[in-house]
Amino acid sequence: MSLESLYQDIILEHSKQRTGEHLVEVPAGHASADNHQYNPTCGDEINLRLVLSDEQKNGEKVVESVSWEGDGCSISMASVLSEMAPGMTVGELQNHVDAFREMLRSRGQITLDEEEYGDMAAFSGVSKFMARVKCAMLSWVAVEEAAREASTK
Repeated sequence: MSLESLYQDIILEHSKQRTGEHLVEVPAGHASADNHQYNPTCGDEINLRLVLSDEQKNGEKVVESVSWEGDGCSISMASVLSEMAPGMTVGELQNHVDAFREMLRSRGQITLDEEEYGDMAAFSGVSKFMARVKCAMLSWVAVEEAAREASTK
């Protein structure tokens, strides 16, 4: 089995599991934000909710949960985010979004390290297909916008 085939399997598995699907209720007193993203090119659509914990780590707010509702291709859904984001600070999450964006813009020149980025690395092959980059970025743009908004509350 090739590495690209393995990565495709990881993305398809996340698509089937749909971790984080269905918007969670926001606990009283917790900052949160919702964000909607739509890709008119292919019709992928996502509503994402980011909830911040009432705790802080190193002076930064911490992600409690990422939940979502959406319809689209397996590349556009937010299961990877829903699994990896809880427990991260907003700054750590933004660093992951930035690394993901840089990798996708590289047209296959940059691959993410599996040790550091886990299942995010499975999307490295997507960067070779420019028509799919917007699909892959959909949930990441949504979480970036939601984190920016929730952090100001």
